[in-house]
Amino acid sequence: MIKKTNTNRRQFIKNTAFLTAGAMSLPLMNFAETAPITTSDSIYLIGPQDGYSPHVGALLSTMTMMRQWVIDTVKDLTIAQLDFQIDEQSNSIGAMLLHLAATEKYYQLNTFDELAWGTWDEAIKKEWDVPSMLGKEGRQQIKGHDINYYLAKLKDVRAVTEKEFAKRDDDWLMKSEPFFQNKPTNNYCKWFHVCEHESNHRGQMKFIIKRFPA
Repeated sequence: MIKKTNTNRRQFIKNTAFLTAGAMSLPLMNFAETAPITTSDSIYLIGPQDGYSPHVGALLSTMTMMRQWVIDTVKDLTIAQLDFQIDEQSNSIGAMLLHLAATEKYYQLNTFDELAWGTWDEAIKKEWDVPSMLGKEGRQQIKGHDINYYLAKLKDVRAVTEKEFAKRDDDWLMKSEPFFQNKPTNNYCKWFHVCEHESNHRGQMKFIIKRFPA
């Protein structure tokens, strides 16, 4: 289990290293004079949000847009479709949805509670390790749930993120620490990963949907 976790984190660093290097070579966009977005229909407006520091709000707006895209992709699926696997090595859409919730949960513990990766208590691991790791156990255990089950899990975890983001400022977002093999990674990069991770799995979900049995 630890080996697979390290592999996932290694891939995260590999995927985001280039982006982070480029982003850190540029100054943050100055949102100081930008009014927060307050319209009720603002999914396609990326920028500061009411109740959040400027860059935290802009990051959250990106995450909100991506989450809505995921929901729109899966909201009408049946239990059979959520459980469908292309082959014995693939993950179902239902498993991937719970995996997204688990990933966000673990980044909450790492960045909000400042716990070293994997040091949370056994009760949390019992609930979230299988969807976090997926693999054989995920394929065996995550099945038989309707779409409302998965969307409720995603909603509950996201509510915590929104609440905790509101308590933090842009300095916290830029706070860095050695995250893997002593490579510095800031909270901005970690939470960007949560967002792009959803984009990655949404692409997989769309691929699977196109291959549902007729």
